[in-house]
Amino acid sequence: MIRVQAMPFDSGGELNIFSASVAGAGAVVSFTGLVRDVSGGLSSIEIEHYPGMTEKALGAIRADAMQRWDLADALIIHRFGALDVGETIMMVATASRHRKDAFEAAEFLMDYLKSRAPFWKREVTADGADWVASRAEDEDALKRW
Repeated sequence: MIRVQAMPFDSGGELNIFSASVAGAGAVVSFTGLVRDVSGGLSSIEIEHYPGMTEKALGAIRADAMQRWDLADALIIHRFGALDVGETIMMVATASRHRKDAFEAAEFLMDYLKSRAPFWKREVTADGADWVASRAEDEDALKRW
């Protein structure tokens, strides 16, 4: 369950559909990321990706999570294109018999999506646009896995 799309999505609706599809799960964990204005002047972000390559990379990250934890299923939705501050940018959801696996797998997916998924982000402000560089703390988060 991987989707890379330009169109907005309803994270609550997606979570309901996902939860209904995982019979026997005792825990469902979800995370929804929003475009936030970290610098105080952001008007939007632009996200680029290479179709085919992106889905393959996300599939590998998802497969890794499915192998490491006892999951019934895992969902990854990520948007691309121009997104305004406050818009939903991505979502992950995991389902397992026990909450520990669901929480850990969701954190793993988030850490790997942040640092290894092939998306390129550009922040747009009144002064122009700049590509977002990788952050050391995002790379450090991968060390625990």
